[in-house]
Formats: sequence, C-alpha cells, structure tokens
Amino acid sequence: MPSKHKTIVTAEPGKQELFIMREFDAPRELVFKAHTDPKLYVQWLGPRGYEMTLETFEPVSGGRYRYVHKDKDGNEFRFRGVFHEISEELMIQTFEFEGLPERGHVTLDIMRLESLPGNRTKITIQSVFQSVSDRDGMVQSGMERGVNDGYERLDEILANLK
Repeated sequence: MPSKHKTIVTAEPGKQELFIMREFDAPRELVFKAHTDPKLYVQWLGPRGYEMTLETFEPVSGGRYRYVHKDKDGNEFRFRGVFHEISEELMIQTFEFEGLPERGHVTLDIMRLESLPGNRTKITIQSVFQSVSDRDGMVQSGMERGVNDGYERLDEILANLK
C-alpha cells in the first residue's frame, strides 16, 4: 500500500553525507518504539521480500546491533553497528555493511525525531560517510528502494499500533 508521505533522500554531489526525511502519522513515542522494539524492528527495516534476523540488538546508549537480511534466493546481507545515543528525540549510531571486500567503511547516522501537530512525527537522518565514493556507492547500491520499502511497511505497522 503506497504511503501518502514521500521519503526524501538528498545526496548533494561531492559531499560525504546524505539526508533522509520522512513524516509518519503516529506520535513520536510509537515511531521510537518501532526503532527499538526488536519484534517491530524486524517487521519493517529493509526492502520488501527480504527476511530479517536480529543476531544482536541492544538499542541503548553504548549498545550494539548485528542483523542479516536474506533475499528470496537465499543471499544474505549482514550489517552491524554501535548505538551511541538512544532517546525519543535523538538516535546516533554507526552502520557498516559487512559484505564489502575491505572493512572499515563505517557510516555515522544521526536521526532526529520531531513531534508534529496532530500526533505526527518527522524524522531527519544525516548519514556521514568516510568518503564521497563510499556515499556514492551506498546511493548506487539501491539503498533508496530499501528505505522507501521499509518506511512504507513502518506506516502499516504504526497504523495498527494506534
């Protein structure tokens, strides 16, 4: 079911960062819960058609995470990171795709959750990459499809939580 809200991904040429903005028709505490409750998190993060398994999930300041996405052909994609700050207003974490030939391509993600009138929430994510080529590689990998699919699924989950 397509969402009435559009996900906006901005990646200016030559910069090491990208921004993701999205609104949700749910209060901030529910959007936060969907990011920190493992039962909810596995239902929406990533592209449709992928199965997600949480191997480690400690959504607290100083915690860590590791998860696997598996596509319909059985291909596995592993991701990991560390939660630096977790609150209803601000989530700061690292992100690393384990499938790259060389390690160390870590991204810093800063997500702000803003309460809006009418029990709505706006999230703004700034992802800072180690290089412009890392950022461009992420954009070219199809990450935007995964973000859009995930947020559409999150809309569906949030509608059922109200």
